[in-house]
Amino acid sequence: MDQIAAMRVFARVVEAGTFTRAADSLQLPKPTVTKMVQQLETHLRVKLLQRTTRRVTVTPEGAAYYERTARVLAELEDIESDLTNAQANPRGRLRVDVGSSFANMILIPQLPAFYARYPEIELEIGVSDRPVNLVGDAVDCVIRAGELVDQSLVARRIANLRFVTCATPAYLARHGIPTTPADLGDGTHRVVGYFSSLSNRPIPLRYAHGEERIEIHGRTVVGVNESTAHLTAVLTGMGVAQTFDVMAEPHLASGALVEVLQAWAPPTYPLHVVYPTNRHLSAKLRVFVDWAVELFAPYNDASRR
Repeated sequence: MDQIAAMRVFARVVEAGTFTRAADSLQLPKPTVTKMVQQLETHLRVKLLQRTTRRVTVTPEGAAYYERTARVLAELEDIESDLTNAQANPRGRLRVDVGSSFANMILIPQLPAFYARYPEIELEIGVSDRPVNLVGDAVDCVIRAGELVDQSLVARRIANLRFVTCATPAYLARHGIPTTPADLGDGTHRVVGYFSSLSNRPIPLRYAHGEERIEIHGRTVVGVNESTAHLTAVLTGMGVAQTFDVMAEPHLASGALVEVLQAWAPPTYPLHVVYPTNRHLSAKLRVFVDWAVELFAPYNDASRR
């Protein structure tokens, strides 16, 4: 038995919560993963995991072993990084999850520059607006907007995003230009809504003017839970919507969209790159996080337009 390999497999099963997900993330057959954990338990003469049909749970002995194993594996990665000069030439697979608009409009167009700098890093980019279980899904980091609520994660702020309210010129010609947020809630206007993938509840339009704060639930003609589709619906003239200015900016510049209610823009919204506290900050993850900070730096100033 390769004990180090078995330790890595055991740690991945604990983090993923199932043998199947662990096997998928390690790109190993599930029977191989099961056999390696069984060999490790036989070697240690202790039961590390309790198996059920749906999930595995860690025994008290397994939890103690995992805690010490995670530190050992991190130390081994540090040693290997130093010996292979990985700080200068980081390599390996990195799994990243990014919101769809940020992926399509900002991150993916700049990938040639990333690969020119780090040719030995293999990026796997999940594109969605849905919440991600970083540990369970074996994702190294995510880029998401909003305040961090999970204290088991580390968040590095990479931008402060400004909201804009906008619609097409044709829509505004038909329905008029709203002058206060209340105009969006009185039934005169139609709203292209956005609803949470987590709760399935619609997210209200939020506005601020001095100390005043307002939330509007307008007459929604269509609601979506993905940012690219949300913007597309606005561009078809379906109604008024609130979105990040970085998404609307090209269309505002071209005249395809018109910003309204500029005096009522809410406070800026933070954008973070997030990773687990127990995930070793390897060279490849470190350089990606630094690159993301650099990439989104132009969007860190809310007054840039």
